Amino acid sequence: MENAPQPRPASTVVLLRESDRGPEALLLKRNKALLFAGGLWVFPGGALEDQDLMSAQGDTVAASRIAAAREAGEESGLRPDPNEMVLVSHWTTPVAEPKRFSTWIYAAPVAGGEEVSIDGGEIHDHLWINIREALARHERGELPMLPPTLVTLLGLASYDSVAQLLAEERHSPVPEVLPVFNADLGRVIVMFPGDAGYATVAPATPGARHRVELKDKRWSYSYEDVSPSFPSLVRQQD
Repeated sequence: MENAPQPRPASTVVLLRESDRGPEALLLKRNKALLFAGGLWVFPGGALEDQDLMSAQGDTVAASRIAAAREAGEESGLRPDPNEMVLVSHWTTPVAEPKRFSTWIYAAPVAGGEEVSIDGGEIHDHLWINIREALARHERGELPMLPPTLVTLLGLASYDSVAQLLAEERHSPVPEVLPVFNADLGRVIVMFPGDAGYATVAPATPGARHRVELKDKRWSYSYEDVSPSFPSLVRQQD
């Protein structure tokens, strides 16, 4: 799209801790009065600031690690070590959006005994939750979230421990995700490369399905008949 706004660099981090039932992730609930993602459950994160770039000597990717740690500290009171962060994916907001971000998504461990501290302003609640349980609750309509949050959780749900998750993700390909979205018969559909409707932004186009679809406040991910040149964004369980 001509004259599309340039995406602003941003980052977010999935804070992880071990439990008897497998990895738990920290979710934060945004103030429902906020214009962007109000009332939704998110990971700590935000846009890169000048101080992050200065600390990284102008290296944007390195600055994204610093920013993710800083934002986690500001929003949750937990500050992960940037050197222990593992890059999971990189999402860029669709070109049709007036406000766009280029977002690095990391995963990082935190010490189990640290207390979460939220400000009650931008963030109104927090939840440590088993990743698979978070997905089950989203499916029941209890944890509303944005597509990148859902897809990230789906991608991490197959791991049995934080150590396994970090070790395997450290050596896994990093998806570069540029979605497109449209509505079809009143349903919001976000398509990824490999979907038959991706190039024309036409969800009803017959063929491969690589998308998430919103139904009753729940997103569902589909990966069907897609060319192997467009891998699934969700790791398949062994």
